[in-house]
Parts: sequence; C-alpha cells; structure tokens
Amino acid sequence: MSIVHRFLALLALAACAGHGAGIASAQPAPAALPEGSSGWVDKAPVATRDFMVAAANPLAVDAGYFILAQGGSAVDAAIAVQLVLGLVEPQSSGLGGGAFMLIHEAKTARLTVLDGRETAPAAARPDRFLGGDGRPLGFRDAVIGGRSVGVPGTVALLAEAHRRHGRLTWAELFAPAIALAEGGFAVSPRLHRALAREGAMLQPRAQAYFFTADGAPLSAGARLANPAYGATLRTLAAHGPQPFYRGAIARDIVTTVSTAPVNRGDLTLADLARYRVVVRAPVCGGYRGYRVCGVPPPSSGGIAVLETLGLLERRDFAALPPGSVAATHVFAEAGRLAYADRAFVADPSFVPAPMWLLDPDYLARRAAQIADDRSIGVALPGVPPAQRGARKLAIDEAPALELPATSHISIVDRDGNAVSMTTSIEDGFGSRLMTASGFLLNNELTDFSLAPVESARPAANRVEGGKRPRSSMAPTIVYDPRGRMFMVVGAPGGAAIINYVTKTIVGVIDWKLDPQAAIALPNVGSRNGPTELEAGTPAVALESGLRALGHAVTVMDHPSGIQAIVRTEGGWIGGADPRREGTVRGD
Repeated sequence: MSIVHRFLALLALAACAGHGAGIASAQPAPAALPEGSSGWVDKAPVATRDFMVAAANPLAVDAGYFILAQGGSAVDAAIAVQLVLGLVEPQSSGLGGGAFMLIHEAKTARLTVLDGRETAPAAARPDRFLGGDGRPLGFRDAVIGGRSVGVPGTVALLAEAHRRHGRLTWAELFAPAIALAEGGFAVSPRLHRALAREGAMLQPRAQAYFFTADGAPLSAGARLANPAYGATLRTLAAHGPQPFYRGAIARDIVTTVSTAPVNRGDLTLADLARYRVVVRAPVCGGYRGYRVCGVPPPSSGGIAVLETLGLLERRDFAALPPGSVAATHVFAEAGRLAYADRAFVADPSFVPAPMWLLDPDYLARRAAQIADDRSIGVALPGVPPAQRGARKLAIDEAPALELPATSHISIVDRDGNAVSMTTSIEDGFGSRLMTASGFLLNNELTDFSLAPVESARPAANRVEGGKRPRSSMAPTIVYDPRGRMFMVVGAPGGAAIINYVTKTIVGVIDWKLDPQAAIALPNVGSRNGPTELEAGTPAVALESGLRALGHAVTVMDHPSGIQAIVRTEGGWIGGADPRREGTVRGD
C-alpha cells in the first residue's frame, strides 16, 4: 500500500473512531460567542504518552499524526501539517507566505530558530505605502494586489528544517496534502465564513476557485479539490524547493504579482533567487524558575512576551485570581508597556536588536510604572541606552496594519523533539492574489510601518529593499526548573499574538491550569491602547471595575487560535483553542 493510500485509510479510520481521548477540563468555556465571531466549541484537553500534534484544522492534525505514527520527526510532521493547512485553511498560511519555526532537539537540548519571514523586493522604497498626498494608504490600496507581496519564505524554511532534522524522506511528507488536493476535502465552516465575509475582494482566479458559478461562496461541507496545488506539491516533492525560487513556480509568482488587477507589484525572479532562510539563536528569559524561549527580531513576539512576563514576575501575579479586575489590570498594564517598546524592533540586519529591553534593571524601572489603583493609559516607549544609537530612530511609529490571520502548529515527537511554528500570509487571504500554481500570495509587506518617517526621524520598521518586516509571531518553548522541555505554545492573531501566548503561559505556570483551560481563559489585555475584553465571555463583567481604575475599555471578538502542549508525569497533555477548528491528537 502506498503512503498516500495509508493516509487515506487513516482518515477513514479517524472519521469512524474520532480523535484522541480527552479528560475533564479545569476551566469551563463560555457556551457561545457573539454572532459574527468564529464561534466557540467546547473542547477537553487530550492526554497522550508518546507524541502529540496540535494545529488549526483536523485534516492537518491527521496529517501530522500520520507522519509521527510512521516514525517521522517533529519537523517531518510540521512540514506535512503546513502543506495541508495551505490547502484546507488557505486564508491563513501556505506556500505563498512565511513562518518562524522554533525547534527543540531532545538529544542535544539545542534550541534553534529558523526565520522564514518574507523579504521586501529589492525595488521597494520607504514611501511604498504612501498616497499622492503623502499619507499612508487605506486598507484596500495597501493590502490588495501585488504591491503588498513579499518574497515567500515558507518553502525554503520547510526544506532547511528537513535538511537539519528530517527523518522520513522529503517526498513522503507531501503525500497527505497531495491526496487531499487531488481527491478533494470538505470546506470547513470557518473557511466558508471567511469567504462570505471577504471573498468579494479576491482576484478573478481565486474567485473562480472559492465560489460557485453563480457567485456564491462555497458552502461548509462542499467538496473542493485543488489539482493545481497538487501538481505544485508533486513538483516540490520531486525536485525540492528549487522550482519555487528559480523555476516555473517562481515565474508564476512573478507573473501573478506583476499582472495583478490592482496595485501591480515589482517582485522579480532575482528577488526569489536570492531568498535565504536565516538561522537565529532564540531569545530566552526566566519566569518563576522556568526558562521561556521565543523567536528574536525581526519578530517582536519573543521579546514582547518575555518583557511582559518580566514585568509580571515583579508582582505577586500568581496570587491574583484569574478573571479578576486586579489580575486583568496588572496584565493589561504590563502588556501596554511591552507593546510600547515594540517600536524599537525591526529586522536586525538593518536595526540593532533591542535586547536591552530584557535587562533586569530596565524591567525593574518599567515595572515601577504599574500602579495598583490607576492605569497608565497610553505608555511611552522606554529610554534606550544612548550608546546604542537607537535614539536616532522613531519611537512613535505609525503602525503597520498587522492583521489577525495566521496559524500555529505545536508538535512533540516520540523522542521528545519539539516544534513550535507560527505561519502566515498576513491578512485573511493575503494579497487576494492566487497563483496558477494553486496557492495564495501574502500581503506581509503591510507589516512594515506604512509611514517611513515619524517625528522627523526614520521609523525602525520602514520599508527597505531586502528587509524583513517586523512581526508579532511568537512561537514559544518553555523549560521547567529541572531543565526539561515543558511547554510548546503559540497562536495566530496579528499583534494580539503576544497577549494570547503570555496569557496561556501564566495560566499554566501561575494558575496551574491544564493547557486547554489556560487557552480557554477569556482573552484580555492591552496593545497600548484600550484595554480589550473578549466579547461573549465572563471578562465583559470586568468593564466597570477597570473603568474605575482609569482604563479605556473595548469589548471585542478575539478568535485567537492558540495551540499548546504541556509535559505531564506520564507524557503530554494538549489543548486547542475552542474559538477555532483546531484539534489535538496523540499516541
């Protein structure tokens, strides 16, 4: 039996038997979220002994489980999961986007970051997203079309990860996605809702794929095949990443960008050919005796999560009850300080990484700004050491759009190797451009600051040719006080990712919740603006108490999509966000 047929047989078996056994959750979830949100599905944590995969779609989880069951490594499984996510959850990630992968190698205890973030075309200039009046473009003009497309990094990242840590052959990892692309899959409710909400902005090729002949978005449960994507996967499986960056697929990408119906782009074959994955050291810090590690710049996620935790550690945060006004106040204040400091983060090839943000003395000074009886309101960025030269950069940047799509994968294999991978095409459906090769292209360049100059100084995150835009992606791995790999966690959600990941970590470490319960906690916090409370959850009841402390409060949807795996005495326990379609499976 071929590997494709073995995967299809596994899918049939899973459909009959259901997914892994669960145990009772320690934190009840709200029954429902408001109309128009992603919806809430009660989920129990999943316990397993040997290996586990958590991802945003059950079919992708099945692919990862299948690879792990075949003896594949955590990296092998992550590759299979990503390839399926690009098919069944195309609005969030795929071959046309980028990713950060954090890899724990059990045998050596080595932790490595692979940076597959997109890069700006060589022709990109700082005024790329300014209109004729010198002001930043509006959403449609900035995001939709070829101008927002960066050089995709996901395929190169997957190939580099497999070269370093693969156990099965490269071609074997493509079998699940090829089977689904050619045989078809059922459109998920979340994909249907996304199409109904945003499908009108898609370019004609994408419209023809996602909509019926009479112009209606494909309904949930409709069968959808993508033979073009299947052919692309077969090419990559046989020849590696070369065709994507130097061959026929590369030419297709350039043609799609340069002939876009609106906002034609300037990405070239030379841009694709020069793309390289960057291997980076993780950024790590302590929290309550644990060691928390994430990805460094060009993502702000690792530094901002650690800064927030560093501020919380200087308070008796664990003693504050989850869901209380006091806990939400302190969490929001720590978050607004960390988010203010993101203004210093950009591609470290262009701007020095501001590691001084994690200096204990600096954290102590920032923590002293958090009062018990009043909110800071809007925090100013901290003061950097003068010798770093960071004062020459704008500290009050015009914001990037940084929209909340993206996906996250958490995996542990039977040998204890782990992957935390956050992957994105930025906004839902990215640039709305679909290649003839069957995948959507990113709009990641709108993660740059739209205005290149602020307060007469150049913005650290301004557009420049070859530069990687700042991100909030925060794939994270936590080590326990004994030095054992303890937790694999991450989330989608644009700039809110930092709050989602931090919430889950403190839920597990401070409040001793299982990962499913920690994920299900209402999403709250501040991104250095209003304090945000998740609609349809018990957090809404905190509004008056927070306003009494001077908080400006916004009640809003937060369909986070967090995935987490935590070590237990007998193995692993995992959780998937009840706000989305993700699942956990293990053996």
